[in-house]
Amino acid sequence: MTLPTSIRPLAHRLLPALAALTLAVSCRVAAPTVQPAAATMPATFPATAATTDSTPLADQPWRQFFGDRNLVGLIDTALQANPDLRTAIQRIEIARANLQVQRGALLPTVNGVASAGVEKFGDYTLNGIGNYDTNLSPNIEGRQRIPNPTPDFFLGLRSSWELDLWGKLRQRRQAAYLRVLASEKGRHLVETALVAEVARLYFNLLGLDNELAVLGKNQRLQERALEIVKVQKQAGRANELAVQQFTAQLLRTRSLEAEAQQRIAASENELNRLLGRYPQRIARGLPILQQPLPTQVQAGLPASMLLRRPDVQQAELELVAARADVSAARAAFLPSLTLTPFIGVNAYRASVLFNSPGSLAYGLLAGLSAPLLNRNGLKADLRRSAAEQQIAYNDYQKAVQTGFEEVSTSLRGIGNYQRMFELQQQEVEALNKAVSVSDDLYKANYASYLEVVTAQRSVLDAELNLTNTRRQQFLLLIDLYRGLGGGWTPAPAAEPQR
Repeated sequence: MTLPTSIRPLAHRLLPALAALTLAVSCRVAAPTVQPAAATMPATFPATAATTDSTPLADQPWRQFFGDRNLVGLIDTALQANPDLRTAIQRIEIARANLQVQRGALLPTVNGVASAGVEKFGDYTLNGIGNYDTNLSPNIEGRQRIPNPTPDFFLGLRSSWELDLWGKLRQRRQAAYLRVLASEKGRHLVETALVAEVARLYFNLLGLDNELAVLGKNQRLQERALEIVKVQKQAGRANELAVQQFTAQLLRTRSLEAEAQQRIAASENELNRLLGRYPQRIARGLPILQQPLPTQVQAGLPASMLLRRPDVQQAELELVAARADVSAARAAFLPSLTLTPFIGVNAYRASVLFNSPGSLAYGLLAGLSAPLLNRNGLKADLRRSAAEQQIAYNDYQKAVQTGFEEVSTSLRGIGNYQRMFELQQQEVEALNKAVSVSDDLYKANYASYLEVVTAQRSVLDAELNLTNTRRQQFLLLIDLYRGLGGGWTPAPAAEPQR
């Protein structure tokens, strides 16, 4: 279009000013978000019973860490069939699909187009009058005359390509790439939790089995004692109160046995659910008191721990991805340059559509656009991205502090429960001797039936406490292994390209 001579000087002055104003307004973006200072991580874990074991606990593969073959088989089954782990794998696929979308945004789109249309121009419009005059021209004849209504046929290619001048699209691609890596760490996190939960339920089952054995042994002991006191009552050496006390103690032990059997059934069902199968019996290995415990445990330094924990790695990747989102949101305020070329055959008569080169049409449009008014959508997107970055930063700090707290608690617990177990072993030995002595003294009329009942009840409670302490030792060791980031295996799939 040619500008009238009278307004050309004005246009020459206004267009550069308008372009400068557009650039200036669009470049006014918010300042980067400043993160608050984080608390300094201690250089070492608190003083514990950790020793000079040369291999950090988390570096051991779970097949090596768990020596029980039955437990290893259960973990293998869970890693193949657990629904939560399968869901985590699908989340990786979703993240990969998002990466593919953002990667494609950097490339031009090319569409094959076949279009047909018709339009009737008014007699008092620019096109209507222009077409009428054109048809009256002596240079136009035959198929060159413009029909009314006017058809429009096009067959060819149309493209659109946004040039990434300010890195907006590259930042979005980077964020999507980092979230693929974060989803991989999320799978590792689910895997470590699954391995730890299967091991926890397995050792809980071993503990319940031992409780059942302790209750059975004490039940037989109490049945013999009840028979003795009944015989003594018939001989006039005991009364009905003694018989009822021994009977009540036996009934209590039988009720505890029924409770233990129910807890075993519930634990087996829960473990089978983690394995992705319906309830069935769980094969066990050695009894819990015969299961070996490592004599030395080394956690390593906190900074090294962070390199292994999947939740810390995932939170760190999410934080970097959130920063890329903020950069992309800030770049959206800047002008964008879009190229829209096309090439094809175009005509208003189908019969001449493929008359080449006469019907050949091509063009290129370069458009520079920038948001000037009503930028609320861009501002809201920037605020949202900045808030999500802050949330990611808080989640990262929380993951680091949680990991430090879990490892510290487990390390202290391993030492404390080892001391408890040793003392409770001595307590059980002493109470077993007390039961034997009280039984002999009762038969010789040197002890009352209450002393026998008390001794039997005390040894039962002590043996149950000993079983629970050993179970807690294994659970703390599992928590430490998980807390240090142990229990996951590298993904077999290749790392996605940026």
